[in-house]
Amino acid sequence: MKDKVILVTGGARRVGAAICRRLHCKGARLIVHYRGSFADAQQLKQVLEQKRPDSVALLQADLLDAGRIPDLVNEAVRQFGRLDVLVNNASSFFPTPVGECTEQAWHDLMGSNLKAPLFLSQAAAPYLKKNQGCIVNITDIHAEQPLKHYIIYNAAKGGLVALTRSLAMELAPEVRVNGISPGPILWPETGEWQEESARRHIIERTLLKRMGEPDDIARTVGFLVEDAPFITGQIIAVDGGRSISL
Repeated sequence: MKDKVILVTGGARRVGAAICRRLHCKGARLIVHYRGSFADAQQLKQVLEQKRPDSVALLQADLLDAGRIPDLVNEAVRQFGRLDVLVNNASSFFPTPVGECTEQAWHDLMGSNLKAPLFLSQAAAPYLKKNQGCIVNITDIHAEQPLKHYIIYNAAKGGLVALTRSLAMELAPEVRVNGISPGPILWPETGEWQEESARRHIIERTLLKRMGEPDDIARTVGFLVEDAPFITGQIIAVDGGRSISL
């Protein structure tokens, strides 16, 4: 991991920030992408660079503007002169019940969860091939177990699972591509999960009977980057057994 250059989208907050902290601790240099969370991104950079100066760069971009994505990747490479790993973590998440789906919601949810990872991977591929790099996509348990009222989000994450396997085939043998499917790791910041009864219901359907932590995802990203040279095209569930519980 030492001195590898890793681009993490949506890296300023929540699971993305945990991924950044873990990879930085292992010796990586980071490109932290953010859209609107500048203060969080700046704070994260300051904390990490107290440990290792000049090891973190920040890049702002709206990933829904696919035409700007090649520029984002090229700028990431200019920061440290190379690119070894792409972590597609950025994601929009909000409900779209049937009867209330809009084209704008489709554009947002499909754009952040599926379209952006494709075009980011395409733009990064030449650099990753040069360095025998890898891509890690953050998918979701709801790609396989749809969440009611989130039909577009479910479809987008299902597409990301298929994209992960397709990219693994397209970019082999130089680049490995894998995904991580989180279960209950962090509660969404809005919605029905603010109710204690809803939270208890989800935890009870998880075999380990507890929530996971963002670092559970971060450790798995680290494993796929550093310790899995013969794994590609796979989706690893990090969900406390939720995906196999009834």
